Amino acid sequence: MGFTEAVGTALVQKYATFSGRASRSEYWWFVLFYFAVLFAIGIVCLVTSSFSDFRDGVPPPVGLLLFIGGLTWLAMFLPQVALQVRRFHDRNISAWWYLALVILGFIPYVGFGTGLAIFIIDVLPGTEGPNKFGADPLRPEIRAEVFA
Repeated sequence: MGFTEAVGTALVQKYATFSGRASRSEYWWFVLFYFAVLFAIGIVCLVTSSFSDFRDGVPPPVGLLLFIGGLTWLAMFLPQVALQVRRFHDRNISAWWYLALVILGFIPYVGFGTGLAIFIIDVLPGTEGPNKFGADPLRPEIRAEVFA
């Protein structure tokens, strides 16, 4: 799966789809797109703010860019979580484990470990062939007679 196909799948076809599986390429291409968009908005905001005077508060152009950045983050939050859940499904791990890791991430000093665990799960390859969450996204033509 390429860059445009991954972004299109995550933002259009499966915007809030929490079922099924997502390959590593789909996940990482979308992560690259997500951070590139936020980085671009941040750079434009930084350049705009360097030419602005902050004596009377935040200038309107900077406030507008911050608002657009916040809306972008909010609009991409749901597809990002859905894609993360589908990535867990690709490893044959329930989404409840993702929720548990996110909740544990709010505990000081434990959050680093949970973030590392999520990262490791995202890096590892998915299970080959179908699993209890659906067909293999890399080879959907392979089917299993009975799910374990």
